[in-house]
Amino acid sequence: MSTPPPVPPAVTAEDRCPCLSGETYGNCCGRFHSGAAAAPTAEALMRSRYSAFATGNVPYLLATWHPDHRPSRLELDAGMEWRRLDILSTSGGGPLDTTGTVEFRAHYRQDGQRGTQHERSSFVRERGQWLYVDGR
Repeated sequence: MSTPPPVPPAVTAEDRCPCLSGETYGNCCGRFHSGAAAAPTAEALMRSRYSAFATGNVPYLLATWHPDHRPSRLELDAGMEWRRLDILSTSGGGPLDTTGTVEFRAHYRQDGQRGTQHERSSFVRERGQWLYVDGR
């Protein structure tokens, strides 16, 4: 008999935000996930997308993906446990910019093994909303 994969953790507004900004989830990524606010910068969107991966929030991930690059569906690996996000650098992506790049390293655990994902993500701001374009 196999063990079912772990379920992403439920996060309450009072919990520490998964992006490790130092804020509570409700004051950080939770307000973006709920639609109460839009991410004001590319880095804020990157952090909120990381938190969406960590909490299994597929609708948010798809909604913040640029439509020209968005997959038709997205299935997250339930065995992936996101542990820490390190923002390495940002370029552009401010409240008055229309493009931005965020380089990050995300630490995870999968099937008992530790790993990292290093990416340089590109973002665009259209109609006042930051959107993820792609990552290299």
